[in-house]
Amino acid sequence: MINRLTSLSNNSKKLVQILTDSTAVIVILLLSFSIRLGVWYFPGSDLLWLIFGSPIFAIPIFWRFSLYRSVIRFIGFKSLWQVVQAVSLYALVWGIFGFMASLDGIPRSVILINWILSILIICGLRVIAHWLLNRENLLKINSSDGTNRKVTLVYGAGEVGMQLVLALKHSSEYLPIGFIDDSIELYGRQIQGLEVYSLIQITDLIDKYKVDEILIAQPPTSRAKRRVLLDKLELFPVLVRILPGLTELAEGKVNISDLREVDIKDLLGRDSVKPQEELLSKNINDKVVLVTGAGGSIGAELCRQVIILEPTCLILYEMNELALYNIEKELSKINTNLIDIYPVLGSVNNKNRLIKVFKRFRVNTVYHAAAYKHVPMVEFNNTEGVENNIFGTLYCAQAAIQEGVETFLLISTDKAVRPTNTMGATKRIAELILQALSSKNFGIKFTIVRFGNVLGSSGSVIPLFKKQIKDGGPLTVTDKNIYRYFMTIQEAVELVIQSGAMGTGGDVFVLDMGEPVLISDLAKKMIRLSGLNVKDEFNPEGDIEIKFTGLRPGEKLYEELLIGSNVSDTDNPLIMRAKEEMMLWEDLEPILLDLKDSVQKCDYELIRRLLVKTVPDFKPQIGITDVLYETPKSFRK
Repeated sequence: MINRLTSLSNNSKKLVQILTDSTAVIVILLLSFSIRLGVWYFPGSDLLWLIFGSPIFAIPIFWRFSLYRSVIRFIGFKSLWQVVQAVSLYALVWGIFGFMASLDGIPRSVILINWILSILIICGLRVIAHWLLNRENLLKINSSDGTNRKVTLVYGAGEVGMQLVLALKHSSEYLPIGFIDDSIELYGRQIQGLEVYSLIQITDLIDKYKVDEILIAQPPTSRAKRRVLLDKLELFPVLVRILPGLTELAEGKVNISDLREVDIKDLLGRDSVKPQEELLSKNINDKVVLVTGAGGSIGAELCRQVIILEPTCLILYEMNELALYNIEKELSKINTNLIDIYPVLGSVNNKNRLIKVFKRFRVNTVYHAAAYKHVPMVEFNNTEGVENNIFGTLYCAQAAIQEGVETFLLISTDKAVRPTNTMGATKRIAELILQALSSKNFGIKFTIVRFGNVLGSSGSVIPLFKKQIKDGGPLTVTDKNIYRYFMTIQEAVELVIQSGAMGTGGDVFVLDMGEPVLISDLAKKMIRLSGLNVKDEFNPEGDIEIKFTGLRPGEKLYEELLIGSNVSDTDNPLIMRAKEEMMLWEDLEPILLDLKDSVQKCDYELIRRLLVKTVPDFKPQIGITDVLYETPKSFRK
């Protein structure tokens, strides 16, 4: 019966409601007279037309109050209040008309009884229909027929949760069956027609209703609290999605499309610090800014934030044509202030081009993000790693000195600290170059900012894990004990820009990356929060396996940010100033000349010795490797 009703067209459903209400108002009037007179009452000829003609008064009023526009399945308090208003007006109009018609036999109390019964019965019919329709949905979920809609629980029974449920009920994708909330006072209550459950009831609900997803509509005040919540939900074999930040929610912008899968930044449990606006704009506002490696992950984010801070113009310096095209196209969409943007194709190894670009545009600030950063790739192409990371930085710095650049900031890495690979060693020498040139007092502020992994970068493990989960696994982790620091790319760049404004010359700034993350734990969390189970010796029937592949060439179990212990605080608690040993330019220059000569000669053994000599903390984990150093396999006997 219910299935037939729900399958009717909208006009047919409205007709059923009108017939039901028409019957109801007639029956209610008969009951009102019977209650008042104390006997079962049927009207005589005088009152017969007034009672059986009551729908003529009721239905137009009900229609005017939009009672037939409300969807019974999703009816709420607002809809019931409309029913009360419509019924009250109808009872008043009917009573006035009865007295005006001067019909005998209408006690005044009948009008009051009719009003009360009409409210109770008309509202009650809708509540019963609402309960039956939603009960039918739950029965469908438990039946073998199933449903195409995703069965969901909404975590958070507050205003945001109610808005989300209302949106979900109108969707064809989700079927909400209840709320989860931390408030004991709400347990067992009905909100939007759905019951509120406690966290400990989730397992039973998943088993009973075959829940597919849990949607978080309870935005915490900090990432730390969100991480605690996600740690709880990680235990359940369902996909977890989350709503956006507090600003959007406060503005009432709750849409189903805003739901997103849990991101790694939700798992870090670390709150960002509000940036200092004067530091952000100091080296950018009304300045000519150049970003090397503008098409890379860090470089592109630098460009996005720089353009908002209104430089005089922004020069994108990039050797990859496609990457340069993409970032210029993206920036043109957000360039609301019509800042001049110049895409320049060029390599940081082309010193003459750098000099011409700096001179042509009279550059004030340089953010040097261009570098080869992929550890195994640089390990197997060490001459190019040295050429790009060391001499690319040197040529850039020398061009900046020659053309009077005011500020030069180098994006460094935690792998430069006690490096075990060629990439880390080259980045440490790049740091030494800037420190040595700074000591020569050329009138340019050289600054170095060192930090760890950023989320969303091209080499980040997170996109790899997501793809592997989508492909059904396994997730590949190099070692079960490997740790890494993580920070969102937006926050890292924000701190980089502020660090550059704090620099006085030769400074090494280190970003506070929070607590290190065990990569194997991260992999497990991502599997579980995707609604899947980890497959291991304890759960051989799980969904996705974690496979340990062994450390890659030059890779360490953990990274460090400081070489020594001499570190001081700055105005920003997430930025530290490190005081570290440096080399004088007179000592470093001859090593660089020898290193340049060895690169040109492809003397890999000499390159390795010079790297170790310049960076005594460099402890190579593997022997000398290069794609041009070893005999190709096809030529081996």
